[in-house]
Amino acid sequence: MRGLHTYLFGTPGASEVLAIHGLTGHGRRWEALGSGQLSDTRIIAPDLRGHGRSSYTPPWGLDTHVDDLLAVLDEHATGPVVVVAHSYGGAIALHLAQAAPERIRGLVLLDPALGLDPETMSRIAELVVAHPDYTDVAEARAEKRHGAWADVPADVLDGDLDEHLVELDNGRFGWRMSVPAVVASWGEMARDFVLPPRGIPTVLVQALRVQPPYVTAEFRGALSEHLGADLTLADLDCDHMVAHAKPDEVATFVRKLL
Repeated sequence: MRGLHTYLFGTPGASEVLAIHGLTGHGRRWEALGSGQLSDTRIIAPDLRGHGRSSYTPPWGLDTHVDDLLAVLDEHATGPVVVVAHSYGGAIALHLAQAAPERIRGLVLLDPALGLDPETMSRIAELVVAHPDYTDVAEARAEKRHGAWADVPADVLDGDLDEHLVELDNGRFGWRMSVPAVVASWGEMARDFVLPPRGIPTVLVQALRVQPPYVTAEFRGALSEHLGADLTLADLDCDHMVAHAKPDEVATFVRKLL
């Protein structure tokens, strides 16, 4: 393992943002923000282990993701960073903040997925094992369009398919990822949630169209009590792909902490 495959977007030498994608995703999903609304920042966007063009070698747990990201910061960051993290990336970001609070200026958690029902996570993991791929590109696109990507512009979805969907050895199509790593990660989302150290400014974004919600009432309440005035709560009328559906709002949250 020589380190995570990492994209760098925006302006060299500018304020630095570590962008952590969600489960089944990849670092290039942050390119639009890095070349658009946040082009005057430096976005450091790795493919997590088991995803994209990074190594698929285990272990795949939260502790390993934290170690991998600390190595990314050692290589690419010049100082503390604002972390913007989506879905399972939010769980990783919170563990990163616990492990190395001095490396974190603030957290923007986009519909984070953590502390979720173990039985539900088990069922989803079993579905991934049973149905890990698609007949063709059209089937993959339809699943996204009728699911978490329902409110994402069509050209953005098509661009993600071009980058992330690959033809497999069996002639079917699948995401550029390790299925065993993804299955393991659904289990990690059933772990009890953790909270960031006090004093780290945090924005918690909840996507209101996600039902049942990834952001549980228990986590939201615990985070509010723990951080007090250092927490900003934002409810957005969108599906789960918050950075794609609401890029202007996400950029504003990041700038708030920069």
